[in-house]
Amino acid sequence: MSVARGKVHLFDKKETEIARLAGVLSHPARVAILRILSKRDECVCGEIVQDIPLAQATVSQHLKELKSAGIITGTIEGPKSCYCVDWERLEQFRKIIDGFLTDIKENHKECC
Repeated sequence: MSVARGKVHLFDKKETEIARLAGVLSHPARVAILRILSKRDECVCGEIVQDIPLAQATVSQHLKELKSAGIITGTIEGPKSCYCVDWERLEQFRKIIDGFLTDIKENHKECC
């Protein structure tokens, strides 16, 4: 896998962004975290761990991945972290994926 990462520069910016965002959502824990955060109209702190069947450290790592992609925002105040969905970024992601799927559908050729 390290070889593929080293060749990311060979792909265009759009392809790289789609792959990066899709990769962030490629783990069911991250999907579950997003679903949990989407149901709240306030920042969610430590209680995320109560809803996910994983250790605190593992949940924190998944939150870090979501935050690094900009899909969630978060603040750390002392021992407490608080997270919420960045709806604007999520909408950008949706548009990127919709555009990609539209492009490949329009350009498809019949095959077996």
